[in-house]
Amino acid sequence: MALSTEELVQCFRGETGIEEAVNTDHNIDVVELRLSYRYMKEHPWVVTAVNGFLSAYFMEQPSFRVQRHFEELESGMHVWLCEVPSTMKISSLLRRLQADIPPCRYSQAETEPSTRPQYVIDFPEKS
Repeated sequence: MALSTEELVQCFRGETGIEEAVNTDHNIDVVELRLSYRYMKEHPWVVTAVNGFLSAYFMEQPSFRVQRHFEELESGMHVWLCEVPSTMKISSLLRRLQADIPPCRYSQAETEPSTRPQYVIDFPEKS
């Protein structure tokens, strides 16, 4: 199927209505994936590994999307803001990510009900 230049411009600008149709089928939540400063300092390559994992996850699950990645100056944590379908289990994504990075644990940080959920990746607890 060939698209006209005008149709391509509309797609690029998001004027086709396709994205709205997709978003109305699924409620989208925004969650934060956080990489602790001490974990990142011990394994600096993990930031690149998480970026690659999340890019690959998008290819597998198009309803998943990374909005933004940044380093939080106050805590030194790397933060990924992710759009996920409300039906998606974040724990499944995190368990798969654990297979690609050095031993770690993840936990859901305590937040106010009005703020987005935060999942922190850090060193495993010592027994």
